[in-house]
Amino acid sequence: MKSKTNIQNGIGYVSESGGSSSPSPPRSPRRHSKFSHCRRRVRSKAHSQIPIKDTLVAGILFRRNLRYLLVLPLLYVSGLLMCVGPFSAFIGQPALPGSVYRSHEIFQKLWHEIESDNSSAIELSSVWKYKRKLREQKPCPNLTAVQHLSIERVPLGSTGYLIVEANGGLNQQRSAICNAVAVAGLLNAALVIPQFEFHSVWRDTSNFGDIYDEDHFIATLKGYVEVVKELPDVLMERYDYNVSNITNFRVQAWAPVSYYLGEVYSVLRKQGVIRLAPFANRLAMNVPPHIQFLRCLANYEALRFSPLISTLAKKLLNRMIEKSSKTGGKFVSVHLRFEEDMVAFSCCIYDGGRSEKHEMDLIREKGWRHKFKRKGRIISPGLNRVNGKCPLTPLEVGMMLRGMGFGNLTSIYLASGKIYQAERYLAPLLKMFPNLHTKESLATPDELAPLKGYSSRLAALDYTLCLYSEVFVTTQGGNFPHFLMGQRRFLHDGHAKTIKPDKSKLVVLLEDLNISWKYFKDQMEAMLSESDRKGMVVPRVRKINRKTSVYTYPLPECRCLQQSHTTQVGHNLNIPGTLMRTKT
Repeated sequence: MKSKTNIQNGIGYVSESGGSSSPSPPRSPRRHSKFSHCRRRVRSKAHSQIPIKDTLVAGILFRRNLRYLLVLPLLYVSGLLMCVGPFSAFIGQPALPGSVYRSHEIFQKLWHEIESDNSSAIELSSVWKYKRKLREQKPCPNLTAVQHLSIERVPLGSTGYLIVEANGGLNQQRSAICNAVAVAGLLNAALVIPQFEFHSVWRDTSNFGDIYDEDHFIATLKGYVEVVKELPDVLMERYDYNVSNITNFRVQAWAPVSYYLGEVYSVLRKQGVIRLAPFANRLAMNVPPHIQFLRCLANYEALRFSPLISTLAKKLLNRMIEKSSKTGGKFVSVHLRFEEDMVAFSCCIYDGGRSEKHEMDLIREKGWRHKFKRKGRIISPGLNRVNGKCPLTPLEVGMMLRGMGFGNLTSIYLASGKIYQAERYLAPLLKMFPNLHTKESLATPDELAPLKGYSSRLAALDYTLCLYSEVFVTTQGGNFPHFLMGQRRFLHDGHAKTIKPDKSKLVVLLEDLNISWKYFKDQMEAMLSESDRKGMVVPRVRKINRKTSVYTYPLPECRCLQQSHTTQVGHNLNIPGTLMRTKT
């Protein structure tokens, strides 16, 4: 119990936002001093004459501390259970099923069967067996900011100017931008084009205009939220042309609407300009309909990649379609999180032995200093793997897809950063899927040159190709797949068209040295079917559920924009409608 608790609370996992911080494991609960003092007092009172008044006071105190009598036995039992985990390691208890990486051994054992098994290769167009039946939606209400404010005849942006500094990687910044548009609409503020905070992990100096089309962003939001490229000179002069002199609100995560209206609005009206930095998930998911509408509008209409990125993305997409001619121009995209910093931060163990451990220790020390050596920190790679927290290797992704029925002629687009020991770990995946492509293999060096060294711009290329693939495979969570799943649901009538593997089940199968290829295939086909079913599920919206995000589950809240957005996307990239909305 203790190991599991500490792993979940003490070990973070890299997401697109960098994931460089994670809370320390909770300390063991202390015995409350009041209880022992109260217990001694009660014992002494039994042997002395006590006035009625004092007796009543003692009774009240006893009842007040009665909860400790109930809690202490639970703490005692919990303490015993928490000791079982570490102690079991010393008495030779067998490792949990799936806790040891043996995928490379399984692959060697089954390779001949995998290589010869192409008789049942599935057609990409028939992957999705479930079809979503959308309920009839009520007519879209008039929720524009203009109509909302016209009742009081308040000009847009008249409250003041809002400056935000978005942090994280590409899609965490995207979340910040959409939330900033919503907050600006809520406060009736003029939004200054968001600034991007330089992150020590992503190390990308790109500005908003380097990644997104500024003019399109401003034009799309016109009539809903006033957007300007910079503060008026009169305000800049007031603050000595130094933005850091402007009052900054450090807003708590998932702040409710009431916070902005109660705390921020009055300061904004008084000073005419405020800053929100850092700014990402600083607005609750539960907001009024006309504010949620602004989030949808920003994410699915206003945010369009810059001409440089979108032009190159279109070229790469067309080349990928050409290379997928044997499968009707359809291909599978895989978001692989097997970069060295991801492997190091996950604290998982693969098949590299002592040299791998030494290398990972050095990377952890360089990137996060003493984070993983703090007192009380327990690192359990086996539990990480059993709990599905370890990044899948290219080999594991390949075996999973071949088991699901994707033949070796299937074209795959690999969206990834620099893969850890790429030559070694990519070799098995290339054996299973020779038609493997990346942005580096599809583009020429000259075409990629303007984007080199800018992780967010390169991620935008990956995002675009994954968006228009027939199948998208996510392997490790984070903002990138969450936004992609949401936008693919938006494009495909509510269906994610995404494979999200059950990694806890997968690692158990890939540790069984006696497993047969037939049994593995049966399990993978069932996993594909379950992933397909979950891809069309719409979770119940709860006020306190932060994971029920309009960015991941856009319907039904963003339904009003769906038709116009589909047309707009095709126009932006000049992609035929049949490629954008493939029929099942």
